[in-house]
Amino acid sequence: MTDFAWLGEPIDARKLFQPERAELLALLGGLEAEDWTRTAVPGWSVRDLAAHLLGDDYGRLARDRDGHGGPGPRDGEGLAGFIHRINQEWVDACARLSPRCLIDTLTLTGEQIAALWQGSDPDGRSLGVSWAGADPAPLWLDCARDLTEYWVHRQQIREAVGLRPDLGEPFLLPVLDTFLRALPFTLRDIAAEPGTRLDVSAAGRTWTVTATASGWSLGAPATGEPAAVVQADPDTLWRLCTRGIEPDEAVARSRIEGDERLGRAACRMVSIIHE
Repeated sequence: MTDFAWLGEPIDARKLFQPERAELLALLGGLEAEDWTRTAVPGWSVRDLAAHLLGDDYGRLARDRDGHGGPGPRDGEGLAGFIHRINQEWVDACARLSPRCLIDTLTLTGEQIAALWQGSDPDGRSLGVSWAGADPAPLWLDCARDLTEYWVHRQQIREAVGLRPDLGEPFLLPVLDTFLRALPFTLRDIAAEPGTRLDVSAAGRTWTVTATASGWSLGAPATGEPAAVVQADPDTLWRLCTRGIEPDEAVARSRIEGDERLGRAACRMVSIIHE
């Protein structure tokens, strides 16, 4: 059996899908007609992003609930290119759907997604989570990663219509906790003596990653003083991990104590599929 101890303690995000969808539906339901045409992310409007979330729902339900394989990459097509292509194809196909159609269908699929995850086994196995270096991945990580997808896109819609990001609980800490599972993979090429520690602190929580003989680990016992400490605010951290800001900006917005080389390496962290 694969040992995932290096990823740290499991995250149980299963109970958060229903309230996260309720927040999304309340947001979408309060939009004016012109809000749906505002740019949410480069190349996509708010309506496009809502359609993308619907595609996420159907992709998950078809694959994990129904065992439907779906399309695969073309010859020579990398993972990122494949994901971007099928996402765009879906959004293009959904151009016929009105905002009301999207809200109605997201209501339906949201209930099914919540039920799917609530009935899942966190100790099971799932598709790889590339940015964490886990392939296959524990199901709990795939579940938590899925929650971050919905949460991040909700923030992007909020900002598109002039609202501040929702950095409140119960979502913020589980989202940040999931993003920080990228730390061991981020530091994979950073040589350090076994026992070397790096701490990342945000939102009143500290994540400790430790060098071991087999690589960096979030599960190794924390002993001694950290070689480096990165202190960041939650807004900086979630934007860095989703490449809403670049690493240099994250460094400028954060405080690094101790080994600056190690701290700067941590600020290269990315927790999405990113070219």
